Amino acid sequence: MLDILVIALLAFLGAAVAGLLGALALRLLRRRSLVVVLTVVAAVAVLAMLLGTLAVAWEMFLSRHDLNVVVIVVAMAAAVSLPTALLLGRWVVARSVALTEAARSFGEGGTFPVPAQAATAELTALSAELEASSARLAESRNRERALEHSRRELVAWISHDLRTPLAGLRAMSEALEDGVAADPERYLRQIRAEVEHLDTLVGDLFELSRIHAGALALSLARVSVYDLVADALAGADALAEERCVRLVGAEVDHAPVEVDGKEMSRVLGNLLVNAIRRTPADGTVAVAARRTGGDVVLSVTDGCGGIPEEDLPRVFDTGWRGNHARTPPTGAGLGLAIVAGIVEAHQGRAAVRNVEGGCCFEVTLPVAPAR
Repeated sequence: MLDILVIALLAFLGAAVAGLLGALALRLLRRRSLVVVLTVVAAVAVLAMLLGTLAVAWEMFLSRHDLNVVVIVVAMAAAVSLPTALLLGRWVVARSVALTEAARSFGEGGTFPVPAQAATAELTALSAELEASSARLAESRNRERALEHSRRELVAWISHDLRTPLAGLRAMSEALEDGVAADPERYLRQIRAEVEHLDTLVGDLFELSRIHAGALALSLARVSVYDLVADALAGADALAEERCVRLVGAEVDHAPVEVDGKEMSRVLGNLLVNAIRRTPADGTVAVAARRTGGDVVLSVTDGCGGIPEEDLPRVFDTGWRGNHARTPPTGAGLGLAIVAGIVEAHQGRAAVRNVEGGCCFEVTLPVAPAR
C-alpha cells in the first residue's frame, strides 16, 4: 500500500511540473493562435505522463524494460495527440475566421450571413446571437432613418408654418404703421389670429419636447371614461357645427381609468379636431369607449376616406401630415405624435386602422384597479 502511495505521489509531482511548465507557456503564448494553445495543451498531457513515469522509474519502481515500454507508448501517444491538436486547432480557427468575416460584414452596415460550415456548439451559439444582433441592428438603422426623415419633415413643415404667418404679420403691421390699412380693425383681428396660431404651434413644440425628454409630469386621478368623452365632445362641438359634421358618442362605457385629465383631454381633443377637419360636410365622427378585459379602448372614427396602407405605420411619427385629397393638411404634424407620447406615458398605446369610408383611431388605456 505504501508503494502505491509513493508511486502516486511521484506521478503527481511529475505531472505538476509539466502543468507548471504548461501554464507558463500558455501565459507567454496567450496572444497567439488557438492552434498553438491547443498544441501546448496536448504537449502538457504527454509531458505529464512522461515525467511521472520517469520519476517512478528513478525510484526503481520500474525495470529498464518496463521503462522503455512506457516511453514508447508515450511517444506513440505524442505522435497521435500533437497532430490531432494541430488539426483541431486549424479547424476551429478556420471557423473563427469565417465568423469574424461574417461579423465584419454586418458591422459595416450589411447583414450577418451565418457561416455554412459546421462549427463547435459555442461558435454555433455565437453565430445565432450575432444573427439576432444583426437583425436588431438592422431594425435600429431603419428606425434611425425613419426618425431622421421625420425630423427633416418636421423642420420643413415648421419652417413653412412659421414663415407664412410671420410674413403676414409683417405685411399687416407695416400697413398699419404706414396708415394704408383700409380696415385697421380687421387687420388687428387677423394679427391676433396669427399670433394665436403661432402660440399653439410653440405650445405643441414645447409639449413634444417634454414628451421626448421624458419630462412629462402626470397628475393621475381616477376618472370615468364617460366624463372624459363628454368633455371632449363638448369642446369640439363648435368646430363640428362650423364644419357641418355630426358628432356621435352613444356607445361610451363608464369604466374608470387613472389618467391626467388635462393631458387626456388634449389627446381626445387632438383626435376629434383632426377627425372633424378631415371629414367632409354632412359626415359623421363617432366616438366610442368599450371595456375589453383589463383595458379600455377609446375610438374616434371619421369619414376621411381612409389612409393609404403604406402610410399607416407613420401616422404617429413626428412631422407626418399625410396628403388628403379633400382637406389640405393643417398644423406641423405634431398632434398625433403628441397623442402617442401622452398615451404611452399613461402605459397605454395608440393605433389606427382603416374602416369603411374612413379610419379609426384607437387609444387603449389600462382600467383603474378596483378600490
